[in-house]
Amino acid sequence: MIATADKTPYTHGMLKDILDRPLAVFDIESTGLNRKLDRIIDLAVVRLHPDGTQDAHTFRVNPEMPIPAASTAVHGITDADVAASPTFGEVAPKVAELLEGCDFSGFNVLRFDAPLLAAEFARVGVSFTLEGRRILDAQRIFHIKEPRDLSAALQFYCNETHTGAHGAMEDVLATVQVLHAQFERYDDLPKDMDELDALCNPRDPDWADQEGKIRWVSGELVLNFGQKQGTKIRDLVYNDPGYLEWMLKKDFPDDTKDLIRNAINNRYPDPPPPRGS
Repeated sequence: MIATADKTPYTHGMLKDILDRPLAVFDIESTGLNRKLDRIIDLAVVRLHPDGTQDAHTFRVNPEMPIPAASTAVHGITDADVAASPTFGEVAPKVAELLEGCDFSGFNVLRFDAPLLAAEFARVGVSFTLEGRRILDAQRIFHIKEPRDLSAALQFYCNETHTGAHGAMEDVLATVQVLHAQFERYDDLPKDMDELDALCNPRDPDWADQEGKIRWVSGELVLNFGQKQGTKIRDLVYNDPGYLEWMLKKDFPDDTKDLIRNAINNRYPDPPPPRGS
């Protein structure tokens, strides 16, 4: 699906004054956050032109892989929504043409959107480069101009200056003050530590270990990273045990290694109950 709007005026006068070529502001929704392995499912682009006009374009893409439930929970896009959509390979020439001669902008575009887009182009063999693209990242400006460190939090929530910044005890005491102020300020914060943990330390319910190196898929433990991503642990035990032995020798978390070690010894945990049960 590709939606294109005719050029319309935009009212961002300051941007118009600094542009000397089109600025492509874009955002991506994807199957996940791994820039090397996940795929684009929704790409929106607004080009701001130096003459004060803009045009908008949307590409809905079939990622040729299942969309994890945790990702659907974020952006609301399901496998059924993309089933009839073109693949990225089919829309890539149009996207590349659209971005030709543009600088780039977005929110967190430097760390996520631009690298994922470049990886997708490389996968389908369409020439594309970030070289020569000037980047205007709204998130980077936000963090530069509005610091999000402990000193800024103490000033914002408690209207106090953190005079002992970076001394361990002073930082701890400042954090305690900020926590008290946050609970006074936000009535909708959970009042239960389990719920607060879920808020502050969100974890995909399909992860079998803390960092998501291994996940549950249809009741099977499956690798969730690297060249073997998507492979059942059970299959690796029989067909490629050397890869699992390699994992045990590397710097993986202890809980990940425990799952691998137990699988080698034919011990598997019970899968989680189906969603909604």
